[in-house]
Amino acid sequence: MKVPILSELKSRGENPEYLFWIGCAGSFDDRAKKVTKAFVKILNRANISYAILGKEESCTGDPAKRSGNEFLFQMKAISNIEILNSYHVKKIITTCPHCFNTLKNEYPDLGGNYEVIHHTTLINNLVKDNKISISGGYYKGKKITYHDPCYLGRANGIYEAPRDVIKKLDAELIEMKSCKSKSLCCGAGGAQMFKEPEKGNLDINIKRSEEAIETNAKIVAVSCPFCSTMMSDGMTSKQKDIDVVDIAQMIEKAEDL
Repeated sequence: MKVPILSELKSRGENPEYLFWIGCAGSFDDRAKKVTKAFVKILNRANISYAILGKEESCTGDPAKRSGNEFLFQMKAISNIEILNSYHVKKIITTCPHCFNTLKNEYPDLGGNYEVIHHTTLINNLVKDNKISISGGYYKGKKITYHDPCYLGRANGIYEAPRDVIKKLDAELIEMKSCKSKSLCCGAGGAQMFKEPEKGNLDINIKRSEEAIETNAKIVAVSCPFCSTMMSDGMTSKQKDIDVVDIAQMIEKAEDL
């Protein structure tokens, strides 16, 4: 795949409009890597000027901060900010709401001020501006429910962009019992992704998966790598043949990119 590296572009005197922050999941998790590739195809199709940091990219520090290690978070953040500022980065796109929230809301306190955009917002804008077209009818009439990521929805108020994209696919969007500002967490936020759940009657991802199953949707649309993992695990545990698909992957499938 033709993915430009920021250092290489800068050495040629080129200044891309966006930095695509891939994130740990998008770099290393097999399921999330597919989302990264799908989104790169969208960026290339729309002729978006972008680049990635490549080996210069590190974790934003979100898991450290959420688990209480503020010192480690600041170490990671300051190191990343120094690299971003050295390249005079202004706009950042990310497919992970955790990276999105940290870069957008927590880096400014440490000297990192950027316009941060989640990929569902960019995709929605690209469709509106006819930079990419959705055709083919792959999802036409299919029942789809959308799971709101905590750090995209309640934390940053982004609810409609992903839903607008789903509607443009001519799909039937069915809301879960708990949605938008009253949505349930998938169970991975707050660094819970990296530990076993506390004892209780029901794991959160199972409860959330049950809500999705109640809609009779055949597809659960997601826009977060953590949500993708937790919802997929939930469907597996319930032995349900329901696909969990990121918005970028849906565009890839609809457009046959």
